[in-house]
Parts: sequence; structure tokens; C-alpha cells
Amino acid sequence: MFNFKFPFLILLLLLPLSSSSSSSSSIEGLIKRLDAHKPSPLLQESAVKALLNRLLPTYFSSFDFKIISKDVCGGYSCFWVTNYKNSSSKSPEILIKGTTAVEIASGLHWYIKYSCGAHVSWDKTGGVQIASIPPPGNLPPVVKEGVMVQRPVPWNYYQNVVTSSYSYVWWDWERWEKEIDWMALQGINLPLAFTGQETIWQKVFMDFNITAQELNNFFGGPAFLAWARMGNLHAWGGPLSQNWLDQQLVLQKQILSRMIALGMTPVLPSFSGNVPAALRDIFPSANITRLGDWNTVNGNPRWCCTYLLDPSDPLFIQIGEAFIKKQIKEYGDVTDIYNCDTFNENSPPTSDPTYISTLGSAVYEAMAKANKDAVWLMQGWLFYSDSSFWKPPQMKALLHSVPFGKMIVLDLFADVKPVWESSSQFYGTPYVWCMLHNFGGNIEMYGVLDTLASGPIVARVSENSTMVGVGMCMEGIEHNPVVYELMAEMAYRKDKVHVEEWLRIYSRRRYGKAVKQAESAWEILHRSIYNCSDGIADHNTDYIVKFPDWDPYLNIFSSFSKQISITMHSNRRSMLTDSDPTLPQSHMWYSANDVIDALKLFIDAGEELAGSLTYRYDLVDLTRQVLSKLANQVYLDVLFAFQHKDLKALESHSEKFEQIITDIDELLASDDNFLLGTWLESAKKLALTPSEKRQYEWNARTQVTMWYDTTKTNQSQLHDYANKFWSGLLVDYYLPRASMYFNRLSESLRHNTRFEIEEWRKEWISYSNKWQQDTKVYPVKAQGDAHVISKSLFQKYFGNK
Repeated sequence: MFNFKFPFLILLLLLPLSSSSSSSSSIEGLIKRLDAHKPSPLLQESAVKALLNRLLPTYFSSFDFKIISKDVCGGYSCFWVTNYKNSSSKSPEILIKGTTAVEIASGLHWYIKYSCGAHVSWDKTGGVQIASIPPPGNLPPVVKEGVMVQRPVPWNYYQNVVTSSYSYVWWDWERWEKEIDWMALQGINLPLAFTGQETIWQKVFMDFNITAQELNNFFGGPAFLAWARMGNLHAWGGPLSQNWLDQQLVLQKQILSRMIALGMTPVLPSFSGNVPAALRDIFPSANITRLGDWNTVNGNPRWCCTYLLDPSDPLFIQIGEAFIKKQIKEYGDVTDIYNCDTFNENSPPTSDPTYISTLGSAVYEAMAKANKDAVWLMQGWLFYSDSSFWKPPQMKALLHSVPFGKMIVLDLFADVKPVWESSSQFYGTPYVWCMLHNFGGNIEMYGVLDTLASGPIVARVSENSTMVGVGMCMEGIEHNPVVYELMAEMAYRKDKVHVEEWLRIYSRRRYGKAVKQAESAWEILHRSIYNCSDGIADHNTDYIVKFPDWDPYLNIFSSFSKQISITMHSNRRSMLTDSDPTLPQSHMWYSANDVIDALKLFIDAGEELAGSLTYRYDLVDLTRQVLSKLANQVYLDVLFAFQHKDLKALESHSEKFEQIITDIDELLASDDNFLLGTWLESAKKLALTPSEKRQYEWNARTQVTMWYDTTKTNQSQLHDYANKFWSGLLVDYYLPRASMYFNRLSESLRHNTRFEIEEWRKEWISYSNKWQQDTKVYPVKAQGDAHVISKSLFQKYFGNK
């Protein structure tokens, strides 16, 4: 049994909001206004009691919750865990007080973690481990004075504008309820709430005389709504049915109601200028321009080149005001914070600071017209991704275009490429230190744990800090639970975390007991997989899931032989970087041999952890990771054999690559959390008609494979961006692709003919199109013993290492 005793703890708030007193007072005023709109203490206490009943139903009477004022916490947000003073056998054992229901939920999570050795993660990453919690009536007491933890910064932000498409798109209320519970336990109090906005837009644009039919060409399909909202594309995967629109609006109201009951402040969307083409006909004098192409194969106007209403046009403010007013009418006065990313991957037409300032001012005015207390929350991704445009004069012009304190910036990629360091703390603008971490919802073990454990602290205590929160802004969720647990904790950490010790406790909590091999494995993973320091954004570019569209006949690699001989335990990111930069590179930032050792330890730990779902998930994920990196080397062996016209070696290595895919698929099939069928069935479940069912399944299949448009000989420019290691997808999609390519290489050597890359593309794209349109049903339940399979695969590929 765990009993992590820790002394009475008060984490003092160190919050230098801004070098500008006006900015500081504005943020303080915002916090007071938001606090004033919180539900009654009784409603919040009831909401967190209901959460307890869902999480730990047998402990419903073991805890008591109480909302307290910030005065009790020195004027700041906090939770306070104490022993319940009534000694009656029927009375609660632990009293958790907090300034909101979120703080109480965080206190509950903190207590079961550090006093009871429990663990909570997403269901798809192993779920909860609560077997270590003593039975009701025997809960371990905390120290006499209790445990008080204050937030060092006011906000813990959550989500990326594309998470709604990569992860949430097919969710129903049952899944959303679990997510909001998870959010509350992690201390998230500023979540993005983007569901159902198309229904609001339909009402708004119809007020401007645009028909529902004309909107069919404006909205994207369900799996591509995030990019239609940003004006990157239109119509792709659509149209949206009225059933979808109605369902999503109902769902959004449920989401908002629960967030608010738990004391969260939802962030709602606002108008960014993205408009239907039909608006040009209704308002011919409006300043509407057509944007350039965004990632179509050949600039196909059927999908690309959306229309942007210039913020300087009076119509912009009219539409923006109407949209926020319509949200208030539907949802009530639930927030003052609105997200807008007008310039996300769409640069302004000129770099003139005066013009940029005018645009920013207009964007904010559209919010403020509808809500005088509105605050603009903006993703700061543009300052990194388009840094050649956003120089200091342009950044200042945008950031200072609104009153101080009326804009909050998300330093979206602060875990790898922090902007706050080089922008004088965003030139006095309050910002949130964010972890981006994931792209496309890819499944890959990856992290920068040491940075997460220290980066937010360094930023907060830096001179003239304007940091007002921490955040998690991943594109997709439900992977790498260790990363998200640590990052969420940083919302309550005043000092840097000693990661090695934290991981030792994490391992015990995650698996329910101390297992030496597991703890030793985590020590290795900390200094390898979870210590990436190369500064590269981690898309999963392993060759199985992102197979190179590469023509060996067009590429002369003089040092190929030298590079190919580098063993797979090299720390180099790519074995072909120096020889031929045209070959897409897989990301390798650690010693593969070290991680193979960690896998051996994990397998050995299985003797003591049989039946643990959290262990099974980690074992499968780590085995998958090791084999995928091995496959990268085998792929290069194939190319080496082809260059040297060694048909026997080429066929041998091709067979091995294909076998690894098959073996990984069997491994993934042994855990419910790595199944393609789950994704597809959740999409079909939302459909109310046969046509919707086909459309939703096509959306689901397309997003994780080709993503966007193709021609007969050109793959989508975004193919495999959202790749997944899911059983079913490997053997039915990734395996045929590799086989087609390798077969043509073999035929080229066998008949001494040129390898025709275009013929492979035709064959492959045709296959992909058919697969995307297919309706084959895939399993939603695991088959096989993950530990037995992992152990067998280790022996097969690494012998007695």
C-alpha cells in the first residue's frame, strides 16, 4: 500500500503579470469578473461530488467537499486537503476544500496520487489504477495541518484548434463526460469549447441571406471542420447534414453546462473573417479577397482558396458581433474569452505595421461590440511557423492593437521553440506557456520531460514575466500519458520537478506497486525517448506509417553505402542526411539499443504485472516503438540492396519489412486501445441515415490516410500527416503500399528495367481511393495475449539480448 507522506505544503503564488500596470490590472479585473460568474458553491460542490461518484463510487461517502473563498488561500486559487474532524465511523475521512470545483477535483486527484498511490489517465492509455487505494474507512490521513496547494499562475489551458478534428470529432456525450472529468482532475480551468459552432454560423449567415444550400460548399466534412474553420479549405468531406448540425449544438450545450458547473471558463470561437463565397454576391462592395492554395495537389478551387473578409471592412464587425451575440443567445453569458486566429497559416496582404494594427483592432472590436468585457485569446503559432513575416514591428503591431489585458497569447510551442524568450515576453502581452508535443494525433512515444519540469518555472520567474498560465495544446490526445500527467501538474508546481524521482513514483502509481524492472525501464526511457533535445517537431515519420514517395532513379547518393552502414543504435537523426536530403527522414533522437534494453526490462516486469491494463498499454506501445524504429533501418537496407542490384538481398529485406508490419499489427490487436475499428465504429455510430454512415466512415478513413485530394499520379500533399499505429490499418493499408513499392523494385532488378515511380503512384493511389471508400468492418475488441506476443517478438528480432 502506498502512503506518500508529505509535509504541510503551501505553494505561494509568484505572479508578475506584466511590466505594464494597466495590463496587470486588466487581467486581475478579468479574473474577478470570471469568478463572479461562477455557479453557486452548492452547484459546484454537487458537480464535483458527481465526478467522485463516477470515478470512485465506493468512496462516495469517504470524502467531503467545500468551496472556499480565495481569502482563505491568500487571495489566490488553491485546494486544501485535510483530515475530516468528526471521528464518527459514518463520517467522511478526508475533507477537500477549494476555490472552485476544479480545484477540489485537483485536490482529490492529488490526494489519491500522493497519499494512495493511484493513477488516472485516458481510457485509451490504460485508464485508471485505483487498486492501490485502501478500502473505505482506511484511507491514509494527511499531516495534521493538511496540504494546501496554490496555483502559481491563474490558468491551465487545454486544447488546440485542431484537436476537435483529430481526437474529438466522433465523440458522444458519454465520452465527453469522461474527458471533462479528466480535465477537472488535471486542474484544467480554461478549455477550448469549439463543438457545434457550424450550427451557430448557419444561423448567423442565414440572417445575412445566405442559404443552407450555399453553406454546403463552405463547411468541411466532420473530420475536416478544424481547417474549414480556419479558412484553409472548404467543402472537403462535406456537406454537413442538418442532423449533424443539430446533434452538435445539443452536444455543445451539454459540454458547456458541465464545464461551467465544475467552475471552468470555456473559450468560445469568434469571427476570423472566413466567409462563404456567396457573401460576395450579396455584398458586392465588401472587401473580400480569395486566399491562395493550402496544400491541394494542383490548386483545385473545388477545395482550396477560400474567401476572407478584410477586418477593415465594416461588414467584418457586423458579422463578428452577430456571431458572438448568437452564441450568447444559445448558451447564455458563459465566458468573456474568445479565440480568434485570423492569420493562422494565412499571412496578411502587407507587412505594414499600421495596417496590421488596424486589422487587429477590428478583430477585437467585433468581439467587444457584442461583449464589452471580451478578451481575445490567440494561438501564437504564427510567430513561430511564419517567423520570416512576423518580425518585431509586425508582432508589436498585432499584439498592441487591442487594449492591454484584452489579449492573451498562447506560446503554443514553448516546449521546443519558446517565443517568449525572444519577444520581450510578447512585448508586454499576457501569455500562456504551452506544450504542443503532438502533431496529427500520431502515435509515437516522445517527450521532453526535463523541459516540462522546468520550462514553465523559468518563464514565470523571469524578469518582467507576463506569463499567466500553462497549457497543453497538442493536435491529438490519448497517447504518452506520462507527458500529460507531468505537464498538468505544472499548473500547481512552484518549483522545478526532479524528474527521475517523479518517474519512480509515477511507475509505482501507474502499475499499482513497485516493480524494480519497470522502474529501471523508466530510468532508461527518461534519458532516451523522453529526453528529445534536437528541437525537431515530432511528427511520426517512421517509414511504416509515412512511406517515402521517393524515386531512387532520380537521386544519386554517392555516400549512400557509407551512411547505410551506420548501425541502428546511432544517435543521428537520419542515416541519409548527408548523402541525399531528398529522401524523407525518420526521426531518431535516442539510442535504439538503450530502448531495446528498456523493453527487455518491461517484458520481465510482466511476471508481476499480469492483468494490469496500464502495464499492457505501455508494453504494447514500447514494443511497437522499438519494432517501428527497426523497420526504418530495414527500409534503408532495401534501398541499399537496390542500388547495388542485389535482388536476393532486396527481396529478403523487403520480406522482413513486411513481416515487421504484420507482427506489429498482431501486437496492436492485443490491446483495445490500438484498433482501427474503434475509430471507424465511433464515426458510424453518430450517423442517423445510411448516407451519413458512408460519409462519416469515408471522413474517418481519409483523415488518417490520404487526408486531402489526389490525382491519378499525385498523392495528397498531406498524406499520412495523421498516421496511426492501429491494428487493421497496418495490414490493410500500410502493408499493401510497401509491398507494391518493393515488388516494383524487384521487377526492375529482375528484368533490368527502370523503376517507374509514377506507375507505383497510380497503383497505390487507386488502391488508397478504394480503401477510403470501403466499408469493411474491423474488430473493436482485442485478441491475443500482449505479454506473450511482445516476448515472442523480442526473441524473434533481438534474440537473447
